[in-house]
Amino acid sequence: MDSIYSGLFSIAALMVLLALGVPIAWSMVAVAVVGMWFVIDGNFAMSMLETLPYDTGVNFTLVVIPMFILMGGFSSRAGIIEGLYEAVHRFTARTKGNLIYATILASAGFAAASGSTLVSSTVFTRIAMPQMLKFGYSPGISAGSIAASGTLAALIPPSVGIIIIASLTNQSVGELLIAGVVPGILTAGAYISGMRLFLVRYPQWAPLTNERYSWRDKMGGLRMIWSVVLLATLIIGGLYSGLFSPSAAGAVGAAGALIIGLSMRRLSRNDIWESFKEGTLVSGRLLMIIIGGLLMGRLLLINGFTDEINNFVASLGVTPLELMIYISIMFIVMGMFVDSLSLIVITLPFLFPISQSLGINEIWFGIIILKLIEIAAITPPVGLNLFAVMGAAPELKASELYRGIVPFILIEIVVLILLFAFPDIVLWLPETMAK
Repeated sequence: MDSIYSGLFSIAALMVLLALGVPIAWSMVAVAVVGMWFVIDGNFAMSMLETLPYDTGVNFTLVVIPMFILMGGFSSRAGIIEGLYEAVHRFTARTKGNLIYATILASAGFAAASGSTLVSSTVFTRIAMPQMLKFGYSPGISAGSIAASGTLAALIPPSVGIIIIASLTNQSVGELLIAGVVPGILTAGAYISGMRLFLVRYPQWAPLTNERYSWRDKMGGLRMIWSVVLLATLIIGGLYSGLFSPSAAGAVGAAGALIIGLSMRRLSRNDIWESFKEGTLVSGRLLMIIIGGLLMGRLLLINGFTDEINNFVASLGVTPLELMIYISIMFIVMGMFVDSLSLIVITLPFLFPISQSLGINEIWFGIIILKLIEIAAITPPVGLNLFAVMGAAPELKASELYRGIVPFILIEIVVLILLFAFPDIVLWLPETMAK
Protein backbone atom coordinates (compact mmCIF):
# COMPACT_ATOMS: atom_id res chain seq x y z
CA MET A 1 0.00 0.00 0.00
CA ASP A 2 2.97 2.31 0.64
CA SER A 3 3.88 1.92 -3.04
CA ILE A 4 0.44 3.15 -4.07
CA TYR A 5 0.67 6.17 -1.80
CA SER A 6 4.21 6.90 -3.01
CA GLY A 7 3.15 6.75 -6.66
CA LEU A 8 0.03 8.86 -6.13
CA PHE A 9 2.04 11.42 -4.17
CA SER A 10 4.57 11.63 -7.03
CA ILE A 11 1.82 12.16 -9.60
CA ALA A 12 0.14 14.76 -7.37
CA ALA A 13 3.47 16.59 -6.93
CA LEU A 14 3.89 16.60 -10.71
CA MET A 15 0.41 18.05 -11.21
CA VAL A 16 1.12 20.79 -8.64
CA LEU A 17 4.33 21.79 -10.42
CA LEU A 18 2.49 21.89 -13.75
CA ALA A 19 -0.26 24.02 -12.20
CA LEU A 20 2.41 26.43 -10.98
CA GLY A 21 3.64 26.83 -14.55
CA VAL A 22 6.84 24.78 -14.32
CA PRO A 23 7.63 23.27 -17.78
CA ILE A 24 6.58 19.65 -17.98
CA ALA A 25 10.07 18.33 -18.72
CA TRP A 26 11.63 19.97 -15.66
CA SER A 27 8.62 19.03 -13.51
CA MET A 28 9.04 15.34 -14.30
CA VAL A 29 12.81 15.41 -13.85
CA ALA A 30 12.48 17.13 -10.47
CA VAL A 31 9.78 14.75 -9.17
CA ALA A 32 11.62 11.68 -10.46
CA VAL A 33 15.02 12.61 -8.98
CA VAL A 34 13.60 13.65 -5.60
CA GLY A 35 11.40 10.54 -5.53
CA MET A 36 14.34 8.22 -6.26
CA TRP A 37 16.36 10.03 -3.61
CA PHE A 38 13.75 9.19 -0.98
CA VAL A 39 12.88 5.69 -2.22
CA ILE A 40 16.50 4.46 -2.54
CA ASP A 41 19.23 7.05 -1.98
CA GLY A 42 20.94 10.07 -3.44
CA ASN A 43 23.65 8.10 -5.22
CA PHE A 44 21.06 6.09 -7.15
CA ALA A 45 19.12 9.24 -8.07
CA MET A 46 22.23 11.00 -9.36
CA SER A 47 23.33 7.88 -11.22
CA MET A 48 19.98 7.75 -13.00
CA LEU A 49 20.20 11.46 -13.77
CA GLU A 50 23.60 10.87 -15.38
CA THR A 51 23.02 7.67 -17.32
CA LEU A 52 19.40 7.75 -18.55
CA PRO A 53 19.59 11.14 -20.35
CA TYR A 54 22.82 10.03 -22.04
CA ASP A 55 21.36 6.68 -23.10
CA THR A 56 18.30 8.48 -24.48
CA GLY A 57 20.33 11.14 -26.25
CA VAL A 58 22.49 8.60 -28.09
CA ASN A 59 19.45 6.54 -29.14
CA PHE A 60 19.75 6.68 -32.93
CA THR A 61 16.03 6.04 -33.39
CA LEU A 62 15.19 9.46 -31.96
CA VAL A 63 17.07 11.27 -34.72
CA VAL A 64 13.82 10.97 -36.68
CA ILE A 65 12.26 13.69 -34.49
CA PRO A 66 14.46 16.61 -35.65
CA MET A 67 14.32 15.29 -39.21
CA PHE A 68 10.51 15.27 -39.32
CA ILE A 69 10.32 18.69 -37.67
CA LEU A 70 12.86 20.04 -40.16
CA MET A 71 10.83 18.59 -43.04
CA GLY A 72 7.70 20.29 -41.72
CA GLY A 73 9.56 23.58 -41.45
CA PHE A 74 10.83 23.39 -45.03
CA SER A 75 7.39 22.33 -46.32
CA SER A 76 5.44 25.11 -44.61
CA ARG A 77 7.94 27.83 -45.58
CA ALA A 78 8.08 26.62 -49.19
CA GLY A 79 4.38 27.33 -49.57
CA ILE A 80 3.49 23.70 -50.25
CA ILE A 81 0.39 24.01 -48.12
CA GLU A 82 -1.05 26.94 -50.13
CA GLY A 83 -0.79 25.03 -53.41
CA LEU A 84 -2.30 21.93 -51.85
CA TYR A 85 -5.26 23.86 -50.46
CA GLU A 86 -5.91 25.64 -53.76
CA ALA A 87 -5.80 22.38 -55.73
CA VAL A 88 -8.28 20.66 -53.45
CA HIS A 89 -10.47 23.78 -53.36
CA ARG A 90 -10.80 23.78 -57.16
CA PHE A 91 -12.07 20.18 -57.19
CA THR A 92 -14.59 20.72 -54.38
CA ALA A 93 -16.00 24.03 -55.68
CA ARG A 94 -19.78 24.22 -56.19
CA THR A 95 -20.28 21.70 -53.36
CA LYS A 96 -22.03 22.92 -50.22
CA GLY A 97 -19.38 23.16 -47.51
CA ASN A 98 -16.60 22.84 -50.08
CA LEU A 99 -14.17 25.03 -48.11
CA ILE A 100 -14.57 22.76 -45.08
CA TYR A 101 -13.91 19.68 -47.23
CA ALA A 102 -10.96 21.40 -48.89
CA THR A 103 -9.49 22.18 -45.47
CA ILE A 104 -9.90 18.58 -44.29
CA LEU A 105 -8.44 17.03 -47.44
CA ALA A 106 -5.59 19.52 -47.68
CA SER A 107 -4.77 18.99 -43.99
CA ALA A 108 -4.65 15.24 -44.58
CA GLY A 109 -2.29 15.79 -47.49
CA PHE A 110 -0.10 18.21 -45.55
CA ALA A 111 0.04 15.70 -42.67
CA ALA A 112 2.25 13.59 -44.94
CA ALA A 113 4.74 16.46 -45.11
CA SER A 114 4.62 17.65 -41.49
CA GLY A 115 4.53 15.82 -38.18
CA SER A 116 3.14 18.71 -36.15
CA THR A 117 -0.55 19.31 -35.47
CA LEU A 118 0.22 22.83 -34.25
CA VAL A 119 1.96 23.82 -37.48
CA SER A 120 -0.95 22.49 -39.54
CA SER A 121 -3.58 24.27 -37.43
CA THR A 122 -1.69 27.56 -37.40
CA VAL A 123 -0.93 27.70 -41.12
CA PHE A 124 -4.41 26.59 -42.24
CA THR A 125 -5.99 29.20 -39.98
CA ARG A 126 -4.13 31.87 -41.91
CA ILE A 127 -4.96 30.37 -45.31
CA ALA A 128 -8.45 28.85 -45.01
CA MET A 129 -10.11 30.97 -42.32
CA PRO A 130 -10.24 34.23 -44.35
CA GLN A 131 -11.74 32.34 -47.31
CA MET A 132 -14.46 30.75 -45.18
CA LEU A 133 -15.41 34.04 -43.53
CA LYS A 134 -15.41 35.77 -46.92
CA PHE A 135 -18.13 33.41 -48.19
CA GLY A 136 -20.23 33.61 -45.01
CA TYR A 137 -19.28 30.36 -43.26
CA SER A 138 -19.93 30.07 -39.53
CA PRO A 139 -16.79 31.35 -37.75
CA GLY A 140 -17.02 28.62 -35.11
CA ILE A 141 -17.47 25.76 -37.59
CA SER A 142 -14.73 27.18 -39.81
CA ALA A 143 -12.28 27.36 -36.91
CA GLY A 144 -13.43 23.99 -35.61
CA SER A 145 -12.76 22.31 -38.95
CA ILE A 146 -9.23 23.73 -38.99
CA ALA A 147 -8.45 22.68 -35.42
CA ALA A 148 -9.85 19.19 -35.92
CA SER A 149 -8.17 18.68 -39.29
CA GLY A 150 -4.86 19.66 -37.75
CA THR A 151 -4.97 16.54 -35.57
CA LEU A 152 -4.58 14.39 -38.70
CA ALA A 153 -0.86 15.17 -38.53
CA ALA A 154 -0.77 13.15 -35.30
CA LEU A 155 -1.79 9.96 -37.10
CA ILE A 156 -0.60 10.18 -40.70
CA PRO A 157 3.20 9.71 -40.97
CA PRO A 158 5.40 11.49 -40.23
CA SER A 159 4.09 11.95 -36.69
CA VAL A 160 6.12 13.28 -33.80
CA GLY A 161 3.43 12.04 -31.39
CA ILE A 162 3.84 8.47 -32.61
CA ILE A 163 7.60 8.67 -32.15
CA ILE A 164 7.18 9.89 -28.55
CA ILE A 165 4.75 7.04 -27.79
CA ALA A 166 7.11 4.52 -29.39
CA SER A 167 10.01 5.87 -27.34
CA LEU A 168 8.12 5.73 -24.04
CA THR A 169 6.80 2.21 -24.70
CA ASN A 170 9.89 0.77 -26.44
CA GLN A 171 7.95 -0.14 -29.60
CA SER A 172 8.92 -0.32 -33.26
CA VAL A 173 8.75 3.22 -34.60
CA GLY A 174 8.27 2.04 -38.17
CA GLU A 175 5.34 -0.28 -37.43
CA LEU A 176 3.63 2.32 -35.26
CA LEU A 177 4.03 5.00 -37.93
CA ILE A 178 2.53 2.74 -40.62
CA ALA A 179 -0.29 1.75 -38.23
CA GLY A 180 -1.46 5.37 -38.19
CA VAL A 181 -2.07 5.59 -41.95
CA VAL A 182 -5.47 3.87 -42.22
CA PRO A 183 -6.92 5.42 -39.01
CA GLY A 184 -5.75 8.82 -40.27
CA ILE A 185 -7.48 8.36 -43.63
CA LEU A 186 -10.56 6.99 -41.85
CA THR A 187 -10.68 10.07 -39.61
CA ALA A 188 -10.47 12.44 -42.60
CA GLY A 189 -13.26 10.52 -44.33
CA ALA A 190 -15.36 10.58 -41.17
CA TYR A 191 -14.92 14.36 -40.87
CA ILE A 192 -16.19 14.85 -44.43
CA SER A 193 -19.08 12.39 -44.11
CA GLY A 194 -20.05 13.72 -40.69
CA MET A 195 -20.02 17.34 -41.82
CA ARG A 196 -22.16 16.49 -44.86
CA LEU A 197 -24.78 15.11 -42.47
CA PHE A 198 -24.50 18.09 -40.12
CA LEU A 199 -24.89 20.52 -43.02
CA VAL A 200 -28.18 18.88 -43.97
CA ARG A 201 -29.47 19.76 -40.51
CA TYR A 202 -27.66 23.11 -40.19
CA PRO A 203 -27.31 24.52 -43.75
CA GLN A 204 -26.57 27.99 -42.40
CA TRP A 205 -23.15 26.81 -41.26
CA ALA A 206 -21.83 26.81 -44.84
CA PRO A 207 -23.61 28.78 -47.59
CA LEU A 208 -23.25 27.48 -51.14
CA THR A 209 -20.53 29.35 -53.02
CA ASN A 210 -20.79 30.27 -56.69
CA GLU A 211 -17.15 29.75 -57.63
CA ARG A 212 -16.61 27.81 -60.84
CA TYR A 213 -13.51 26.15 -62.20
CA SER A 214 -13.12 24.58 -65.62
CA TRP A 215 -11.66 21.10 -65.94
CA ARG A 216 -8.56 22.75 -67.34
CA ASP A 217 -8.22 24.78 -64.13
CA LYS A 218 -8.85 21.69 -62.01
CA MET A 219 -6.27 19.62 -63.82
CA GLY A 220 -3.86 22.54 -63.68
CA GLY A 221 -4.31 22.57 -59.92
CA LEU A 222 -2.96 19.03 -59.74
CA ARG A 223 0.45 20.41 -60.62
CA MET A 224 0.42 22.11 -57.21
CA ILE A 225 0.31 18.84 -55.26
CA TRP A 226 3.22 16.95 -56.82
CA SER A 227 5.52 17.91 -53.97
CA VAL A 228 3.23 16.46 -51.29
CA VAL A 229 2.65 13.28 -53.32
CA LEU A 230 6.39 12.86 -53.74
CA LEU A 231 7.13 13.36 -50.04
CA ALA A 232 4.33 11.01 -48.98
CA THR A 233 5.55 8.35 -51.39
CA LEU A 234 9.12 8.68 -50.16
CA ILE A 235 8.25 8.44 -46.46
CA ILE A 236 5.26 6.11 -46.26
CA GLY A 237 6.36 3.98 -49.22
CA GLY A 238 9.90 3.71 -47.91
CA LEU A 239 8.76 2.70 -44.42
CA TYR A 240 6.17 0.22 -45.68
CA SER A 241 8.49 -1.47 -48.16
CA GLY A 242 11.34 -1.64 -45.67
CA LEU A 243 13.53 0.43 -47.98
CA PHE A 244 14.16 2.96 -45.21
CA SER A 245 14.43 2.73 -41.47
CA PRO A 246 12.37 5.40 -39.66
CA SER A 247 15.54 7.43 -39.05
CA ALA A 248 16.55 7.24 -42.70
CA ALA A 249 13.00 8.08 -43.81
CA GLY A 250 13.13 11.24 -41.71
CA ALA A 251 16.42 12.29 -43.29
CA VAL A 252 15.14 11.52 -46.80
CA GLY A 253 11.96 13.49 -46.10
CA ALA A 254 13.85 16.52 -44.79
CA ALA A 255 16.28 16.45 -47.73
CA GLY A 256 13.38 15.99 -50.14
CA ALA A 257 11.45 18.96 -48.72
CA LEU A 258 14.60 21.11 -48.93
CA ILE A 259 15.29 20.12 -52.55
CA ILE A 260 11.64 20.68 -53.53
CA GLY A 261 11.61 24.11 -51.87
CA LEU A 262 14.83 25.14 -53.58
CA SER A 263 13.69 23.81 -56.96
CA MET A 264 10.48 25.87 -56.66
CA ARG A 265 12.60 28.89 -55.63
CA ARG A 266 10.45 29.37 -52.54
CA LEU A 267 13.09 28.86 -49.84
CA SER A 268 15.36 31.75 -49.02
CA ARG A 269 18.53 31.51 -47.00
CA ASN A 270 16.63 32.96 -44.03
CA ASP A 271 13.86 30.34 -44.42
CA ILE A 272 16.42 27.55 -44.28
CA TRP A 273 18.07 29.08 -41.23
CA GLU A 274 14.74 29.53 -39.45
CA SER A 275 13.77 25.93 -40.23
CA PHE A 276 17.02 24.64 -38.74
CA LYS A 277 16.64 26.87 -35.69
CA GLU A 278 13.04 25.79 -35.15
CA GLY A 279 13.97 22.13 -35.60
CA THR A 280 16.77 22.42 -33.05
CA LEU A 281 14.70 24.20 -30.41
CA VAL A 282 11.59 22.01 -30.75
CA SER A 283 13.63 18.81 -30.87
CA GLY A 284 15.51 19.83 -27.74
CA ARG A 285 12.25 20.44 -25.87
CA LEU A 286 10.79 17.12 -27.01
CA LEU A 287 13.95 15.22 -26.07
CA MET A 288 13.82 16.72 -22.57
CA ILE A 289 10.16 15.70 -22.28
CA ILE A 290 11.01 12.14 -23.34
CA ILE A 291 13.84 12.01 -20.79
CA GLY A 292 11.53 13.34 -18.09
CA GLY A 293 8.87 10.77 -19.01
CA LEU A 294 11.39 7.92 -18.88
CA LEU A 295 12.70 9.10 -15.49
CA MET A 296 9.14 9.35 -14.20
CA GLY A 297 8.40 5.85 -15.46
CA ARG A 298 11.56 4.54 -13.76
CA LEU A 299 10.45 6.11 -10.46
CA LEU A 300 6.99 4.51 -10.65
CA LEU A 301 8.67 1.18 -11.38
CA ILE A 302 11.22 1.20 -8.57
CA ASN A 303 8.79 2.43 -5.92
CA GLY A 304 6.50 -0.47 -6.79
CA PHE A 305 3.59 1.67 -8.00
CA THR A 306 3.41 0.03 -11.46
CA ASP A 307 3.41 -3.50 -10.00
CA GLU A 308 0.78 -2.59 -7.41
CA ILE A 309 -1.49 -1.07 -10.06
CA ASN A 310 -1.03 -4.16 -12.23
CA ASN A 311 -1.97 -6.42 -9.32
CA PHE A 312 -4.93 -4.20 -8.44
CA VAL A 313 -6.28 -4.29 -11.99
CA ALA A 314 -5.78 -8.07 -12.10
CA SER A 315 -7.70 -8.47 -8.83
CA LEU A 316 -10.64 -6.51 -10.29
CA GLY A 317 -10.90 -9.00 -13.13
CA VAL A 318 -11.46 -6.31 -15.77
CA THR A 319 -11.39 -7.38 -19.40
CA PRO A 320 -9.11 -5.68 -21.95
CA LEU A 321 -12.15 -3.92 -23.45
CA GLU A 322 -13.28 -2.62 -20.06
CA LEU A 323 -9.78 -1.34 -19.32
CA MET A 324 -9.63 0.54 -22.62
CA ILE A 325 -13.06 2.05 -22.01
CA TYR A 326 -11.91 3.28 -18.58
CA ILE A 327 -8.71 4.67 -20.11
CA SER A 328 -10.71 6.43 -22.83
CA ILE A 329 -13.02 8.07 -20.31
CA MET A 330 -10.02 9.14 -18.22
CA PHE A 331 -8.24 10.67 -21.23
CA ILE A 332 -11.32 12.51 -22.46
CA VAL A 333 -12.00 13.97 -19.00
CA MET A 334 -8.35 14.81 -18.26
CA GLY A 335 -7.97 16.23 -21.77
CA MET A 336 -10.34 19.03 -20.78
CA PHE A 337 -7.78 20.31 -18.29
CA VAL A 338 -4.35 18.88 -19.20
CA ASP A 339 -2.55 19.39 -22.52
CA SER A 340 -2.17 16.32 -24.72
CA LEU A 341 1.62 15.99 -24.50
CA SER A 342 1.48 16.06 -20.70
CA LEU A 343 -1.18 13.34 -20.78
CA ILE A 344 1.11 11.04 -22.76
CA VAL A 345 4.17 11.35 -20.56
CA ILE A 346 2.24 11.27 -17.27
CA THR A 347 0.07 8.24 -17.98
CA LEU A 348 1.97 5.91 -20.32
CA PRO A 349 4.64 4.82 -17.78
CA PHE A 350 2.02 2.91 -15.80
CA LEU A 351 -0.82 2.40 -18.31
CA PHE A 352 1.29 0.60 -20.91
CA PRO A 353 2.50 -2.17 -18.53
CA ILE A 354 -1.10 -2.70 -17.40
CA SER A 355 -2.26 -3.06 -21.02
CA GLN A 356 0.47 -5.61 -21.69
CA SER A 357 -0.42 -7.62 -18.59
CA LEU A 358 -3.92 -8.04 -20.08
CA GLY A 359 -2.56 -9.07 -23.48
CA ILE A 360 -3.63 -5.95 -25.40
CA ASN A 361 -1.82 -5.58 -28.72
CA GLU A 362 0.85 -2.91 -28.22
CA ILE A 363 0.49 -1.37 -31.70
CA TRP A 364 -3.29 -1.07 -31.36
CA PHE A 365 -2.88 0.35 -27.84
CA GLY A 366 -0.45 3.00 -29.09
CA ILE A 367 -2.78 4.17 -31.87
CA ILE A 368 -5.78 4.25 -29.52
CA ILE A 369 -3.79 6.43 -27.12
CA LEU A 370 -2.88 8.68 -30.03
CA LYS A 371 -6.53 8.93 -31.05
CA LEU A 372 -7.41 9.91 -27.48
CA ILE A 373 -4.64 12.50 -27.61
CA GLU A 374 -6.23 13.85 -30.80
CA ILE A 375 -9.50 14.31 -28.96
CA ALA A 376 -7.67 15.95 -26.04
CA ALA A 377 -6.04 18.41 -28.45
CA ILE A 378 -9.46 19.75 -29.52
CA THR A 379 -11.34 19.44 -26.21
CA PRO A 380 -12.19 22.73 -24.45
CA PRO A 381 -11.08 24.49 -22.38
CA VAL A 382 -7.48 23.18 -22.69
CA GLY A 383 -6.68 22.03 -26.23
CA LEU A 384 -3.40 22.81 -27.96
CA ASN A 385 -4.98 22.96 -31.41
CA LEU A 386 -7.69 25.29 -30.13
CA PHE A 387 -5.01 27.62 -28.75
CA ALA A 388 -3.12 27.45 -32.07
CA VAL A 389 -6.21 28.50 -34.03
CA MET A 390 -7.10 31.30 -31.63
CA GLY A 391 -3.52 32.50 -31.66
CA ALA A 392 -3.54 32.73 -35.47
CA ALA A 393 -7.03 34.32 -35.55
CA PRO A 394 -7.15 36.80 -32.65
CA GLU A 395 -10.54 38.15 -33.81
CA LEU A 396 -12.12 34.74 -33.17
CA LYS A 397 -14.14 34.40 -29.96
CA ALA A 398 -13.34 31.42 -27.75
CA SER A 399 -17.06 30.73 -27.29
CA GLU A 400 -17.50 30.45 -31.08
CA LEU A 401 -14.65 27.98 -31.39
CA TYR A 402 -15.84 25.90 -28.43
CA ARG A 403 -19.28 25.54 -30.04
CA GLY A 404 -17.81 24.90 -33.47
CA ILE A 405 -15.54 22.08 -32.33
CA VAL A 406 -18.37 20.01 -30.78
CA PRO A 407 -19.46 18.30 -34.05
CA PHE A 408 -15.89 17.20 -34.69
CA ILE A 409 -15.49 15.80 -31.18
CA LEU A 410 -18.65 13.75 -31.76
CA ILE A 411 -17.22 12.49 -35.05
CA GLU A 412 -13.95 11.58 -33.31
CA ILE A 413 -15.85 9.50 -30.75
CA VAL A 414 -17.57 7.60 -33.59
CA VAL A 415 -14.15 6.87 -35.15
CA LEU A 416 -12.84 5.75 -31.75
CA ILE A 417 -15.74 3.29 -31.45
CA LEU A 418 -14.93 1.92 -34.92
CA LEU A 419 -11.30 1.37 -33.91
CA PHE A 420 -12.49 -0.47 -30.79
CA ALA A 421 -14.92 -2.62 -32.78
CA PHE A 422 -12.55 -3.38 -35.67
CA PRO A 423 -8.90 -3.53 -34.47
CA ASP A 424 -7.78 -4.65 -37.94
CA ILE A 425 -8.28 -1.06 -39.09
CA VAL A 426 -5.10 -0.37 -37.13
CA LEU A 427 -3.30 -3.71 -37.40
CA TRP A 428 -3.80 -4.71 -41.04
CA LEU A 429 -1.24 -2.43 -42.67
CA PRO A 430 1.66 -2.95 -40.22
CA GLU A 431 1.11 -6.73 -40.41
CA THR A 432 1.62 -6.67 -44.19
CA MET A 433 4.65 -4.36 -44.26
CA ALA A 434 8.15 -5.61 -44.94
CA LYS A 435 9.96 -6.39 -41.67
